[in-house]
Amino acid sequence: MTAQTLDDLLESGVAGRHVLVRSDLNVPLEDGAVTDDGRIRASLPVITALADAGARVVVMAHLGRPKGEADPRYSLRPAAERMAELAGREVRLAADVTGESARQKAADLADGGILLLENVRFDPRETSKDDAERAALAAEMAALAQGSAGTGAYVDDAFGAVHRKHASVFDIAAELPSYQGRLVTRELDVLSRLTGSPDRPYVVVLGGSKVSDKLAVIDNLMERADTLLIGGGMLFTFLKAQGHEVGASLLEEDQIPVVTEYLRRAETGGCRIVLPTDIVMASAFSADAEHEVLPVESLTTGTHGASALGLDIGPQTRVTFGEEIRRAHTVFWNGPMGVFEFEPFSHGTRTVAHALTQASGLTVVGGGDSAAAVRTLGFEDRQFGHISTGGGASLEYLEGKSLPGVEALERPAADAEQAGA
Repeated sequence: MTAQTLDDLLESGVAGRHVLVRSDLNVPLEDGAVTDDGRIRASLPVITALADAGARVVVMAHLGRPKGEADPRYSLRPAAERMAELAGREVRLAADVTGESARQKAADLADGGILLLENVRFDPRETSKDDAERAALAAEMAALAQGSAGTGAYVDDAFGAVHRKHASVFDIAAELPSYQGRLVTRELDVLSRLTGSPDRPYVVVLGGSKVSDKLAVIDNLMERADTLLIGGGMLFTFLKAQGHEVGASLLEEDQIPVVTEYLRRAETGGCRIVLPTDIVMASAFSADAEHEVLPVESLTTGTHGASALGLDIGPQTRVTFGEEIRRAHTVFWNGPMGVFEFEPFSHGTRTVAHALTQASGLTVVGGGDSAAAVRTLGFEDRQFGHISTGGGASLEYLEGKSLPGVEALERPAADAEQAGA
C-alpha cells in the first residue's frame, strides 16, 4: 500500500478540522535560545500549508532525552517562539502533552490556529517498549483531534524520528487517517535515488567519531557506491587496521577486524576506500592546542609523540577528497572530517562542504552533525542538493533497515493497530 500524502489530505478539505502533525523540532539550544533553526524552517511549510487551508493544527515534537519526565531544560518553548517568528503568526504552547492544558488549548483552537504540545518525551509512554502503554498515549493524542468539523487527521512530517517505534510516530497512525508530510516524502525520494540507480561516479563521504556507528551503512554502500572517503575520528581505526600507529587519537580496537575485512573487500571489489594520507595532530583536545601536520606513516613522530591526537584531515588529503567529490555525479556525506567547532581543525570539513557546492550532480548532506557543520561554517542550505533533517533515519535507510514510522503510514489503520511493536 502506498502512503497517502499531504496533498491528498488538502484535497479532501481540512477547514475546521484538527490535524495532528508530528514535526522534528529537536534543535540545539544554548542559554535557552535556538542556535540552529534548520529543522524548524524545514517543518514550517507543512504546518503553514495546513493552517492556511483552515486546519486547526496541533504539532507534536520532541527535544533531547528528558527521560520520561518534565524537565525545563528540554522545554519546546524556545522552538515555539522561533517558529512564531519565522511563520509570522501566533504559535501557542501547551504546558503538557495530553493533559488539561493540551486538551483545553486544542479545543480552543480557531481555524488556521497552531498549537505546539510540550515535549512528547516528557511522557514516559512515548518511548515505552510496552505496546499497550504507547497505544494508550496515542489514543490520548488522537482525542485532541476529536470534536472538530469532520474527522481529525495525522500527518507525519518528522523524518528525523521515523526510525523510532514511538507513540507519536508509529502508534498514532492506528488511531487516525494518516498522511505522509512533504518533508518525509522528499527525504524518501532523495534516499531512494542513493540506493537505487544513482548517477555515477557515486561518492560517499563518511566521518564522525565512531566507526561502530557507521558499520552497517559502510557494509551496504560498498555494494552501491564507487568510492568511500573516510574522515573524522573513525579514520584512525582504519589506519590502525593498516598497521599505522595513531597515538592518542580516537580508536575502536574491537572494530579493527571488521574494518580490515572492509579494506580487503575494497581491494577485490568495485568500491574503493580512500583514506587520508596526512593528519593534523594536536597536543590536546582544545581550540588553542599546538598542532602540526604529519603523514599517516609517522603520526607519533611529531613534537608530542605518542600523546598527540588527530583532530582533522591534513591539507594533502583535503585536496584529494575535494577532487574526488567534484568529479562525482552523486555525493552523500555524513559526518564531519574533524573537530569543526574548533577553527584550527575545521578546514577538512569546510573543504568537503565547499567541494559539494561545486559538484555537478545530486549532493546530499546527511543530517545531524554534518548539517550543523555546514551552517556553522557559513554555507547556505540552497548550496546543496538536499540537507537531510534526520541523520539517524538517513543512515538506517541506507543500511537497508525498515523505518517504523514510514511503514505505519503505508498500512491501513486497523492493520497498524494490530501490528504492535
